[in-house]
Amino acid sequence: MADTSQDHRPISERVNNRSLRPNSETFRTFMTQGWADEKMDIKPLESSKYTPARRAKLSAAFPGERLIIPAGRAKVRNNDCDFMFRPDTTFAYYTGLGEDYEDGAVLVLDPNDSGHEAILFVHQRYDKNTPEFFRSAHYGEYWVGARPGVDEFATMTGLETRPIAELTSFIAMNVTAEHGGTPLRIIKEADPALTRLVEGIREQGGFTDLSGNIAKDDELHQFAAEQRMFKDKLEVRELTNAIRATRHGFDNILRHLDSSIDKPRGERILEGAFNAVARVEGNGLGYETIIASGPDAPTLHWMRNTHSVHNGELVLIDAGVESTGLYSADVTRTFPVNGKFSPVQLKVYNAVLKAQLAGFNAVRLGGTYSDIHHACMRSLAEDLHEWGILKVSVEEALSPQGQQHRRWHACGVAHHLGLDVHDCAEARFDRYQGGTFKPGMVFTIEPGLYFRKNDLMVPEEMRGIGVRIEDDVLVTEDGPVWLSKPFVPSTPEDVEAWIADQRKHSVADTVPVADDAAEE
Repeated sequence: MADTSQDHRPISERVNNRSLRPNSETFRTFMTQGWADEKMDIKPLESSKYTPARRAKLSAAFPGERLIIPAGRAKVRNNDCDFMFRPDTTFAYYTGLGEDYEDGAVLVLDPNDSGHEAILFVHQRYDKNTPEFFRSAHYGEYWVGARPGVDEFATMTGLETRPIAELTSFIAMNVTAEHGGTPLRIIKEADPALTRLVEGIREQGGFTDLSGNIAKDDELHQFAAEQRMFKDKLEVRELTNAIRATRHGFDNILRHLDSSIDKPRGERILEGAFNAVARVEGNGLGYETIIASGPDAPTLHWMRNTHSVHNGELVLIDAGVESTGLYSADVTRTFPVNGKFSPVQLKVYNAVLKAQLAGFNAVRLGGTYSDIHHACMRSLAEDLHEWGILKVSVEEALSPQGQQHRRWHACGVAHHLGLDVHDCAEARFDRYQGGTFKPGMVFTIEPGLYFRKNDLMVPEEMRGIGVRIEDDVLVTEDGPVWLSKPFVPSTPEDVEAWIADQRKHSVADTVPVADDAAEE
């Protein structure tokens, strides 16, 4: 048996083994003296002009109920190191707070005679006037720098703002089922610890129907997702900014293309080129970047990015910058590594481009969202049949009993886009796939053809080719508008010209890679 007698502290308290922090009274007194005031330049966020209207719709849907919308908490990466914090999407939507402002914050909509009063609960500042200034590695400003507190968040959001210490008693106020008390709803996935607290308050107050409570929480999440289907002007602007930055990220990829060729993990050289732009021009990545070269391209979710890039192959790049307001672009382009499409590559590329246009042309006010899918699938099935790959008729393949063409396109061809790259996923099926096109909707159209290297049902010259073309679309009163195509070329001629132009600014091999670097 191992000897553990030398340290009786719980494992959770041993994270400070790596450092020896002084804890004497003399040191504590010394650390709270001699600091000048650290002022913050705090102004109202532009989002504060838009969030009242968003919250008003939410309030009208749940009269008399207390709605709890947590920002969530930082996720542990390993030991005492966290991933960069990103607030929960629903919280970001109704508060307008982006980036990594405040983990642990909670928005509460408290019912009153006129609807609801919105109150934001946040941590107070741990500045030089508090001992937590140097004690708290999570919130102490000695560790993390000056951060907004109660007063600052009130200015930024326009919300009444209170200390987080008051949250529990506020939530529990008048939660009594027998006397017509206030029911609670919470975005339960955002902060599991807070959800457990709310469940305890409900139980103590007599709201003991667990399945019913879960259903009510799901209804809140569902409503928020369906409300986000329709973007306001600020949201469209944020998405446009994200798309513009994404174009710059693709530019940087193409400038590094030559330096990635035949290099171990060349895909990661290109990944790094995009990710650097995402951090400079936005909050970061909207999702993990896909760099799929050669036979990796038919792998839909290839995110290892560990292989080499070779001349004569295609490289499929699916990437999106997340704006500082947390709105994500989502664009895919497929490039010929040597700058020119071969005849067979061009044949597949043009088929995918034609399918994407068919999906775009299917977007008409009053039509259904699923029309995009059906239009893209018909176009792809027709080409596959014409090429002799699809052995059954187009109509048989498109029937529910057939679907043979889906061997080469198993995924969907579109999804809503916004604060989440796959936005509004909690919406009801009939509001999503069966929902009609209305102004303010933003979604992607992303058909593809994926011929795996070991697929014996396709001609040998097509095996190992994967092509996806993805763009972002806004529905307006006048019909659909491409958001991304004005920024990111997509015709084969324009793509080839784009590669040639960026190669004029080619970046030297700046990533040192050993000749024997490991590759999967």
